[in-house]
Amino acid sequence: MSEHDLIDDAHAHAAHAATPRAVVIGGRRLSIEEVVAIAKGRASVALSGDAAWRSRILRGADFLRRHLAAGETVYGVNTGYGDACIVDVPMELVEALPLQLTRYHGCGMGAYLDDTQTLAVIAARLNSLAYGFSGVRPVLLERLADLINHRVLPRIPAEGSVGASGDLTPLSYVAAALVGERDVMFDGTLRDAAGVWTQLGHAPLTLAPKEGLALMNGTAVMTGLACLAFARAGHLARLAARLTALATVALDGRAAHFDALIFEAKPHVGQADAAAWIRADLAGRDDTPGHRLQDRYSIRCAPHVIGVTVDALSWVRRDVENELNSANDNPLIDPDGERVLHGGNFYGGHIAFAMDALKTAVANLADLMDRQLALLVDDKFNNGLPRNLSGATSARAPINHGFKAVQISSSAWTAEALKHTMPASVFSRSTEAHNQDKVSMGTIAARDCLRVLELTEQVAAAHTLATVQALELRMRIDGATPVPAPLRVFAGQVAALSPFVGEDRALESDLRALTARIADCALVEVAGGA
Repeated sequence: MSEHDLIDDAHAHAAHAATPRAVVIGGRRLSIEEVVAIAKGRASVALSGDAAWRSRILRGADFLRRHLAAGETVYGVNTGYGDACIVDVPMELVEALPLQLTRYHGCGMGAYLDDTQTLAVIAARLNSLAYGFSGVRPVLLERLADLINHRVLPRIPAEGSVGASGDLTPLSYVAAALVGERDVMFDGTLRDAAGVWTQLGHAPLTLAPKEGLALMNGTAVMTGLACLAFARAGHLARLAARLTALATVALDGRAAHFDALIFEAKPHVGQADAAAWIRADLAGRDDTPGHRLQDRYSIRCAPHVIGVTVDALSWVRRDVENELNSANDNPLIDPDGERVLHGGNFYGGHIAFAMDALKTAVANLADLMDRQLALLVDDKFNNGLPRNLSGATSARAPINHGFKAVQISSSAWTAEALKHTMPASVFSRSTEAHNQDKVSMGTIAARDCLRVLELTEQVAAAHTLATVQALELRMRIDGATPVPAPLRVFAGQVAALSPFVGEDRALESDLRALTARIADCALVEVAGGA
């Protein structure tokens, strides 16, 4: 979305939602942006029509059937699961085994994933199975696509996965929805899955021997959540740069701190990108030294802080998209060499490390914005702005406190975000009779990252309201203050959502509305692939 489009065009959104573009699944790599588009209802999915791809899917399922008929042993197909892999399953029970797997893993707890998160998870699982190494039938892929396109959303509890052997427990809720068990959300109503399939003209799916394992034994939950986290982190980095430029003007600071030569001398690409965004927002500002020769670190070093996130996103994209575009269940079925490969691709270590790193980088953005906000509200440091950015008249000033409480709340949110930066990936637990004795904790890391993002978005909303207030106050103090066009437009759009605070008023609704826009990546354009 353009930075000139803060306020949604409801009619355009409705028209777009009615005819979403289709993202093709199968025979191609999927991008993070495509997963986000699917998750937000801006795109449907369509299975590839490529004959070679469809043949590969069919050959994998056919080989597995022939392999079993020849009396071969395949983990999780005619053996027990996990430590019970030494238990042989009689042929007369092989067909019943997948359903048992989905049922005994129905023990998730905690909050349910929201609609966006659920769709991201299903898209990630569908794309992995579409790589043709899982031995599943085309009908299974079709039913997963139906979940997305008809918005039949399994109720997936967030807690219960150690991130290897994949996201077994949360993904059991996707598998259960396909077989007509447990509850789903459909048309805004909680329904039993079987009844929804009947309404859609399909019978609930009967899982073939490996299909329960293929659905559940993978990294789709952590990967889907990581895609959403990536998009939100990029938007926050761009917003932090915009707010730094705005705070520079409001504090009567110096644009010279963002000179391109400074960042050529220390060539971190993300840092240079952040400085360039700030520099563009300050274009035309008079650089005569103001109150200080050097602004405080939270202003002067902002590109160095923001740049860490921007640079991290480059390798986070690499690892998340590699996981997204991988066959990550076990065992793998090779339809070309006709082999069954027992391995550990369900291990979510790359996602775990990426999310642990990203949540730390994002928490630093919260800390940066909170420190800038502290400068703005403190009349000892804000270069002549009213205490707490109060917009009250002199007669009413003694009883007005402006953004005092907002800054206190921002500090609380920042502290909580920083607290969540403890890496989840180092907390491996030996489980399942010491079969799963080294696990990734990737799903916990992804959930932690989303929580840090949520808190940081609240800090960003508080900082946005305060900085726009500060800019207005600066212009009232000095009507000659030059405000570059991008900042003037941005401030006007924010003010349309949250008017100038003259007399104290409750700002919760303003903060919630703005936080929602930030979380939806709808406040500033994410530039440079950040």
